[in-house]
Amino acid sequence: MDEKQRILNRLQASSDRSLCGDYLAQCDYLHRSEIYNLLLFNRMKRKLDDLTKRYYYSCREDWNETLYTMLLRYMGAPANSMAFEKLASTAEYKYIRRHVNSISQLEALIIGTSGLLDEYCNDEYTLDLKREYEYLSRKYGISKMDSSIWQITNINPYNHPIIRMSQIAALVARSDMDIETLIKCRTAADAEKFFTAQASSYWTDHFIPKQTAPKVVKRIGSAKATILAINITVPLQYAYGNYTRNDNLRNEAINLLEELPPESNFKIKAWQSCGVIAHSAYDTQSLIQLTDEYCEQRKCSECPIGMRILYKAGVL
Repeated sequence: MDEKQRILNRLQASSDRSLCGDYLAQCDYLHRSEIYNLLLFNRMKRKLDDLTKRYYYSCREDWNETLYTMLLRYMGAPANSMAFEKLASTAEYKYIRRHVNSISQLEALIIGTSGLLDEYCNDEYTLDLKREYEYLSRKYGISKMDSSIWQITNINPYNHPIIRMSQIAALVARSDMDIETLIKCRTAADAEKFFTAQASSYWTDHFIPKQTAPKVVKRIGSAKATILAINITVPLQYAYGNYTRNDNLRNEAINLLEELPPESNFKIKAWQSCGVIAHSAYDTQSLIQLTDEYCEQRKCSECPIGMRILYKAGVL
């Protein structure tokens, strides 16, 4: 076995990222930035393609409908992302926007369409939601979803789908929940403010219908706002900049990633264990691209780090 293949075999070992991690951790700022720039450019291109095909075209090329659909997609826990996406296509934006002046009607449309109200005992509030939903569903010809699609066990109570749906209702009711406001976000504070909302007052002492709980206002926290900014604000700014041929807006989207705090998930923790420290969402998005596109695909010979390791060893 030649030296190049030996190194590639080690790089491709499923449980061993120490070689890449050591290299990246020891890189000087200039070379690490060069690697991250390449990775992030490729990730933004992939996200642009995905956003355009999966959301923008299916949303009838309506940017605000695209925002609404992506909001639902990323509001819940990952286990419910597909269910929320189906909810967005069932409780459609064209109906939702007609009721932005009524939180109760928005909750009735969104929560009622999910089918989850049938999973719990009722009280006066939820019965009102059901009655409102029956009227609105007949009016718009909306079919209720099968509640079995939702993951409601082993979910953090604050991340329960119904709590998130009430927060979504509060968000879409805001007059500035639109693409024009989103593209003006420049800082982490701007992004957090854009996603500031809380569930309606009924949910202050409820996590699920009827069953009371200690009073806690169910606000969207800063950690959740960061996730939404990374997955919604940045890609939409970049896509809208591409659509309008506005290079400044595309650059602002990248700059916003540098303003946002780093993500914390199992992919990032794997790099941290190798000594690679992320300082911003720009860094973590680059590392996630590295993991998804190269590490998990075993494309070490095409990877910007793998190629540098091979070059340094004199076998490339």
